[in-house]
Amino acid sequence: MNHQEILNKIKNLSMEEKRNLSYQELVDIMNKLSPDEIIELSNIIGYPVFTRLCMGELKHKFVLLQDGAAAMIINEKGQILLQKRADRDKWGLPGGCQELGERFQDTVIREVKEEANLDIKEEDLELVDIVSGASRRNDYPNGDIVINNTALYCVWNYSGSLKWDFESKEMRFFDFDHLPENQNDRDLIEIGKRFIKRKNNKNVG
Repeated sequence: MNHQEILNKIKNLSMEEKRNLSYQELVDIMNKLSPDEIIELSNIIGYPVFTRLCMGELKHKFVLLQDGAAAMIINEKGQILLQKRADRDKWGLPGGCQELGERFQDTVIREVKEEANLDIKEEDLELVDIVSGASRRNDYPNGDIVINNTALYCVWNYSGSLKWDFESKEMRFFDFDHLPENQNDRDLIEIGKRFIKRKNNKNVG
């Protein structure tokens, strides 16, 4: 089996099968690949999962620093799109982790398409803030602990029909004055609310 066949075989695995690759399986695979092919492998599996698989028995104990991007998608009524995550049953913003070699702009465009089936263009991305620090800690049901550095963007223009994948239980637009209490990205949402308020005040002035 040549290198591309190996990568294609892994690409055809389900997400659950990728997560269940053993450390030794990964060692055997990676020893056959070039650095560029290892980057491709990481992007096939997903960088955070790939990183943890490389840690062997320590994969759920190591606190992982993750870079990523999230989108505040605002509709014509001034409402914000929130995603109810399947793994945590909390409402947060569409977004996710940066892949190796990917720009933040590419990350948020890709994640919004994957999670919400919406298309956004780079020229319509408005950078709100780079959010980091203790508020970006997330603890997951499987024991993983991560601390995120997140590029937060605001998006007013988008196209497509809202549809969500397996990562979400629901997606819905909310008024800023009637947001759900059980929030996953409370810090990002608060920063976003202040950003929208400043923008509205500026437009009124």
